[in-house]
Amino acid sequence: MHLFFMKKSLFLLLFFISSRLFAQNASIEGITFDQSANTPLEFASVSLFKLADSSLVTGQVADANGKFKFDKLQSGSYFIKVQFVGYNSFKSASISLSAGQKLNLGRLELTVNQRFLSEVKVTGQQLQSLNKIDKQVYKAEQFESAKGGTAVDVIKNMPSVTVDGQGEISLRGSKGFLVLINGKPVLTDAATILSQLPANSIENIELITAPSARYDPDGKGGIINITTKKGADNSTAFIANVQGGLPSIDDYGNAENQQRYGADLTYNYKKDKWDLSVGANYLRNDNAGYRDGDVFTIIGNKKTSFPSMGERSFDKYNYGGRFNVTFSPTAKDQFSAGFFAGHKFQDRVADINYTNVNTVLATGQVIGRSNYFNANTQNKQGNFLLGNFDYTHSYSKKSVLNISALVEHVALEGSTKNRNIEQRDTVQNTLSTYKNPLTGFRIKADHTLTLGKGKLETGYQYRLDQQDGDFIYSVKNKGNTNFVIDQAFSGNVKASNHIHSVYGQYSGKANKLEYVTGLRYEYSKRDLSVASAGRNEYLLELNNLFPSASVLYSFENSWKAKAGLSRRVQRTNNFELNPIPEREHSETLERGDANLLPEFIYLAEAGITKNFSSGSVFSTIYYQDIKNPIQRVNSVYADTILNRVYTNADKASRLGLELGVNYSPAKWAQLYFGTNVYRSSVSGLILNYPNPQKNSAWVNSINANVNFQLSSDFSVQGNVNYLSARPTVQGEDSRFLSPNTSLKKTFMDGRLTALLQWQNMDMGLLKSNEQRITTSAPDFYTTTNYIYEVDVFMINLSFNLNKLTKKLKLPGSEFGEKEF
Repeated sequence: MHLFFMKKSLFLLLFFISSRLFAQNASIEGITFDQSANTPLEFASVSLFKLADSSLVTGQVADANGKFKFDKLQSGSYFIKVQFVGYNSFKSASISLSAGQKLNLGRLELTVNQRFLSEVKVTGQQLQSLNKIDKQVYKAEQFESAKGGTAVDVIKNMPSVTVDGQGEISLRGSKGFLVLINGKPVLTDAATILSQLPANSIENIELITAPSARYDPDGKGGIINITTKKGADNSTAFIANVQGGLPSIDDYGNAENQQRYGADLTYNYKKDKWDLSVGANYLRNDNAGYRDGDVFTIIGNKKTSFPSMGERSFDKYNYGGRFNVTFSPTAKDQFSAGFFAGHKFQDRVADINYTNVNTVLATGQVIGRSNYFNANTQNKQGNFLLGNFDYTHSYSKKSVLNISALVEHVALEGSTKNRNIEQRDTVQNTLSTYKNPLTGFRIKADHTLTLGKGKLETGYQYRLDQQDGDFIYSVKNKGNTNFVIDQAFSGNVKASNHIHSVYGQYSGKANKLEYVTGLRYEYSKRDLSVASAGRNEYLLELNNLFPSASVLYSFENSWKAKAGLSRRVQRTNNFELNPIPEREHSETLERGDANLLPEFIYLAEAGITKNFSSGSVFSTIYYQDIKNPIQRVNSVYADTILNRVYTNADKASRLGLELGVNYSPAKWAQLYFGTNVYRSSVSGLILNYPNPQKNSAWVNSINANVNFQLSSDFSVQGNVNYLSARPTVQGEDSRFLSPNTSLKKTFMDGRLTALLQWQNMDMGLLKSNEQRITTSAPDFYTTTNYIYEVDVFMINLSFNLNKLTKKLKLPGSEFGEKEF
């Protein structure tokens, strides 16, 4: 009997313990969701309460995908509360949880708090960056110095992004990268297309440094994706901006006064199944400046020196309109159509005085001396028309099909007037003109399927772009009244690019590990026909595989580690391929190379990120291995003319470290700091020089931004963009510095904002906004310092009828503008 009771007691004890353990093994999970944006809501606060007495059981912050999970719960009745700044709180209905139950609540949708959107309160500043498995995301609104400007003024503040004195944009030291506008590829010159997109319309900037196979492989530096603003659900939103520049402090002796003014507006209407967005902008942004240079050439035993100095200023304006409509007839179907039309104009005046001295190289004896004036005016302009259509169908929660098409036509044209004047006689008078229309087309289909614990994505894409350019070079000799066409420098260039590609990739998450791996196959055919004193055909066909892989591991203490590897291609553009010479100005003749090869690049990176209560920090080591790097190099064409051409070097590489910090030490202060340090090397045989050229050096850049919210309606911001000297295959480009300060004051409960900007601060001390470019070889040396206007003051007024909070799917330029 005693033994029986002992066994029974032991059984009851084990049953009780196992029941308790089983009862505490239940779980609740779900996803916090932004109802208006129809996207996961990152880092929302999720709390679990007992239903009986509303006591808090536990709480956590949703991850970057909006996901949360409460483990080891007892059976019982609960409710969940979700909170996030700017949104109405969400409270769930009663949740009955049984022992051991694994409950998935799905989406917990939060709605935007309209009162919050129309009021300004000092309640702390939202952190402005986010790190994901393949990219870094930055909010554009944190950069006050960019307001009233263009997308270029925004992205130059990103870590590892730089803009030099020539307006050339680099990502991790590479001038080649792919631009996306709301996820749509733009295969045009980055600086040109981004200079047409108003900064005020931008929501986020995404730096995709480890692109997966579903992206086009274009761009050796990676991808920059720009998402633009959109209104909230069932609302009307309107934002308008006007700006003007105060008179220039220094006119640099330029013939004309600079003009700076502009305006842009965006209107959005969204209700039920319809979403309509309209925008327009105009920007006049002239720039004063001058240049001084020193050049010599050596031909045989004669050395010719021709130092120079004079005006180099720009008149620039652009305007455009954009339209997008989205219709969702059912929960499973969505149609979207977009249209953009724009015009860009640029006049460059370069009136340069030259001193020409000829000497015998062996003895230094002067055998000739003359002074002449070069009057040079270059005009570039283009009309842009593009449209896109997208259709998305969700077959189920596990399968989505997207079909999209984009068509573009760009009409580019320009001229260069070049006169050399000695005393009062015109000794040389040339005129270069071109018309270069481009047409582009793209169609793609993408399919997404939930497979196992991950997602399988597959797709096909066809791309076509065509160019048909006429280039005319005319000369008016002394004593003649008419220009005569020089056939050796004139002709027609026709080019077409056909690209077929298919891809597949799989992504998923296993506990704390996120991963994505894929492969893209591409067949490309480049056909170039050049008619200039004869006709020549150039054909290049390539088959390539572009693998990619990325992983992200999350540790318990908010640390994350990531790594990525991908293969990329930097394609040749039509300007680099055009072999017909263009007389850029007195001392330069430019031409492309019809046999130029594309660059192929392997990108590798590994880094860590850390989120903490008042900010975040990340650090990444990266390496780029580049085959056939495209270089713009010089050689001697004549005693006073350098031949500037594009050519392939053998190889190049970059090994770098980038660091980014967002830190808010107080509710009224926020600091952003980004830096990139890398070792750049390039080598190879250049043109007809007998010895291989090699150059390498350390390069660093700093982009920093600090903002002080001194009251609920007044803030001060300062930022600096710095780029150190960097090597080229034949020389060096000097450092470039651009500091800025902004004062912002809001009125009418935040609806009206006045912004005073002090751009390119210098005060005669900093040598801001100037850059020296130096190249050399055994038979020449050239160095030119380009000095641009500093201490520019702008006033920007912005009116918000309703804050804009979401993406606006505008069509992005697909081809065009390479020659701009």
